[in-house]
Amino acid sequence: MNIKQLFTDDSAVSPVIGVILMVAITVILAAVIGSFVLNLGGSLQQSAPQASFGFDYTTTAGDDYVAVTHESGDTIDANRLNVTSSVALTAGSSWSGTVGAGDTANYTYSSSDWNGETVRVVWESETGENSATLSTSTAPS
Repeated sequence: MNIKQLFTDDSAVSPVIGVILMVAITVILAAVIGSFVLNLGGSLQQSAPQASFGFDYTTTAGDDYVAVTHESGDTIDANRLNVTSSVALTAGSSWSGTVGAGDTANYTYSSSDWNGETVRVVWESETGENSATLSTSTAPS
């Protein structure tokens, strides 16, 4: 066996390295194209904000409403927030622009039986694909 020929013979190395590189490039391209097709990166930007809301229920003759106040947390676009309940709510004074700590919106309710109803502050993403309930409250009985 000729040792000098063993160190200078590169005929088997080139095809192996070529195959490995082609497989690696194929895997990387498949991952990039798959992430665009499945829109994996788009949903990361639409995470729900973290915020705390307070609810103050007022029941007087002819003036029954709930005041929903942003107490702490992230500032949120007002058009992304909805206050919902199984009882029909009418916005007396609603949020506009951005909603931050201390901002309040009043909602009147048209039902004579408000006891035990659940009121929710719901956030919806810009695309409408995601939504999250940020805060809930049950009306006092």
